[in-house]
Parts: sequence; C-alpha cells; structure tokens
Amino acid sequence: MARARIDEGAGLRAVDAVLAGGAPRPDVALAVRYLLQCLTDRAPGNSVEVRVPPFGAVQAVEGPRHTRGTPPNVVEMDAATWVALATGSLQWPDALAAARISASGSRADLSPVLPLVRR
Repeated sequence: MARARIDEGAGLRAVDAVLAGGAPRPDVALAVRYLLQCLTDRAPGNSVEVRVPPFGAVQAVEGPRHTRGTPPNVVEMDAATWVALATGSLQWPDALAAARISASGSRADLSPVLPLVRR
C-alpha cells in the first residue's frame, strides 16, 4: 500500500518553521518527510537510500534497484543538514567537507537534484 502524500502547503509550513528555528519535533519530522517526498518526486528510482534518522528514509535516483541487505549507495545526515541542503541554504560540497553527510557508493551524490524547494 502506498504511503499517503504530504500536502504541499502543510509541508512548506513545516519547512518554514524549521528554517525559522526552534520548531517542535512534529514540525521537524513533517519537514523532513515532506522534503524526502520531494526528492522521490524529482529523482524517482531505487539506487540510492537517503536516510534522515529518526524521521525517515527513502530510495531514490534512477539506476539498479537494491532489494536486500545494506544498499551500495547510501546517504545519511541529520534533519538540520537535510533541510538546509533541500532548501539551498547549504551546498552539497560544503556539507561533505564539514562531515555533515555520510555518503557511500558511486551514485551517492545528490547535488544534481538539490535544492528541492527554495525558501
């Protein structure tokens, strides 16, 4: 069964709350999940697993499908880093240089699809 889609208005309000600072945990969770949804819309596929613990994980980016065990292409970061990358306030190379992202695999570069929304 497909997961229910997050309404764009609600998702963007949550993103704005997080960017303003001091957002409550439910707003952070909604913002992260909404931006992960935007990622799968922009880069559908199953070759890269993007993890933002504890709020969500998705498979995205066209390429070979992963089905079992640890995927060969994994990107993991905290919620603040994900929101900053997805909104364009942090650039991929800067986040990598600052060790705010853990990325492994030949397809684990999301810079071609970021930012997802401009705020």
